[in-house]
Amino acid sequence: MSARILIADDDEVSCQLFAETLESDGFTVEQVTSGEAALARLDSATYDLLLIDVRMPGTSGLAVTRIAHEKFPALPIVVMTAFGSIDTAVEAIHEGAFDFVSKPMNLAEIKTILSRALAQRSLQRRVEQQSTEENEKQLSELGKIIGKSAAMLEVYKTVARVAPTKSTVLILGESGTGKELIARAIHEHSPRANRPFVAVDCGALTETLLESELFGHVRGSFTGAIADKKGVFEEAQGGTCFLDEIGGISPRMQARLLRVLQEHEIRRVGGKEWVPVDVRVLAATNQNLPQAVSEGAFRQDLYYRLDVVSIALPPLRERADDIPLLARHFLNHYNRESGKSVSAISDKAMKLLSAYRWPGNIRELEHAIEQAVALSYQPLLMPEDLPREVREPRHHHASPNDPTAPYFNFPDTPSLEEIKKRYVNHVLQVTNGNVSATARILNVDRRSLYRMLARYKIVPISNP
Repeated sequence: MSARILIADDDEVSCQLFAETLESDGFTVEQVTSGEAALARLDSATYDLLLIDVRMPGTSGLAVTRIAHEKFPALPIVVMTAFGSIDTAVEAIHEGAFDFVSKPMNLAEIKTILSRALAQRSLQRRVEQQSTEENEKQLSELGKIIGKSAAMLEVYKTVARVAPTKSTVLILGESGTGKELIARAIHEHSPRANRPFVAVDCGALTETLLESELFGHVRGSFTGAIADKKGVFEEAQGGTCFLDEIGGISPRMQARLLRVLQEHEIRRVGGKEWVPVDVRVLAATNQNLPQAVSEGAFRQDLYYRLDVVSIALPPLRERADDIPLLARHFLNHYNRESGKSVSAISDKAMKLLSAYRWPGNIRELEHAIEQAVALSYQPLLMPEDLPREVREPRHHHASPNDPTAPYFNFPDTPSLEEIKKRYVNHVLQVTNGNVSATARILNVDRRSLYRMLARYKIVPISNP
C-alpha cells in the first residue's frame, strides 16, 4: 500500500507540482490550500505524512504543525517556506516538525527528506507510541542571524535540535562567520535562557589571565589579587559559558577544562576548595582540532568532550545568496544609527558585494556597509561608496582551492533560475512557439510546461 501524503500550500501551482511529482513516484497525494482545510482533512482521514507551507491565509502552517503534532504525535510533518530564518526553523522543530526545507526546493532533496520521514513513520507504527514532553517556554527573537541558503538552513536545524539539550557543542568556522551569534542562539533557545550567558575569548588572553578569568582567584594568590574574584564558570552558574578560540589554549588549561566537563567542579587560582558548577559549555574554534590532536597539540579526551555535537559555519563566499540579505540588514542598521537616509543599495553596488570574496566574512561585510553608509551622500548606496577592495578586486591566477582567489571574474553570471528561463525561451523560439514540441524537447508534459511559462512570465507565439 502506497503512503498517503497531504500537501497544504496556498500556492496552487507549487502544490500541483509537488503532487504530480510524488504521484509519479507511487504516492497517494491529496492537496489543500489552507490551514483550516488541512486540519479538517487530518480529522477525517489518516495520512502518513503532512507537507505544509508556513505562510498561508488564516491558520498558519506553524499553527497547524502545533495542533497536528498534539493530535497525531506519530505523524511526520515537513514544513516548507520561502522565508528561511533561524527563528522559523527553531519554531518549526519546536512545534513538532520532522524537518524544515526552504523554497525553492530541490525535488531530489525533498524526496530524500520525505523518505526519511516515512521511514520514521513506519518504525513508529511497529513500536508503542511514546508521548513527548513539550517545552512550553516562549522562543525568543534572534534577528541577528540572517540567511536562508541551504548551508545556513542546516545550521538552523542543528541549533533547533541541540538547543533544548545539555550537550556540549563545538562551533567551527573561520573568523567573522558568526560563531558567537550561534552560541547565543543555542543559549536563547535552551531551558537556560533566563540564566547568564558568559563569553570568553580564550585566544586574546595569556595563560595566567585566562586561568583567572575562567576559574577566578582568591585574595593574595598573585600580585594584584587584592580580593577574591569569581571566574566565568561561577558567574555563568545555571547558564551557558561560551569559550571562543578554544584551539589555542595550553596543555595545562586543557587539563583544567577537562575536569570541569567531567566532574562539573572548579577550583579558584590559589584556592583549596572545589566549587561545584552547573554550566553548559559551548566552544568555538577556527583551527583544525583533529589535526591538532594528531600532532599532540590538543588533548584527544578534551576534543571528544567538546565535540559532542559540532556545527560548521560556512564562510560567506560559500553562501553568496545570503549576501544581499545581510547587506540590506546592515544598511538598515547603520542608516538608523547614523541618522542618514540611505534607503537602498544600487544594483551595481549589490553585484559588487555579491561577487567579492569576503575573506573577513560577515564581519568584513558589516564593516564595508558601515563605511559605505558613512561616505554616502545620496539615498542610494552606489559602487563608489564601497571600499576599494570591493570595487576593484585583485585579478590574479590562483588555484581553485585558494580561499583568497577572486570571486569577481564573472559578475554577470546568471542564476540557475535565469538559465532555466532562458533555455525554455530558447526552445520556444526554435519551435516557433509550438508548446507540444517544446514540451517534448524539454521532456516535460504540457501542464508542467504551462506552469513553467507562467512562472517565468513567458507568452508563447502560438499554442497549437
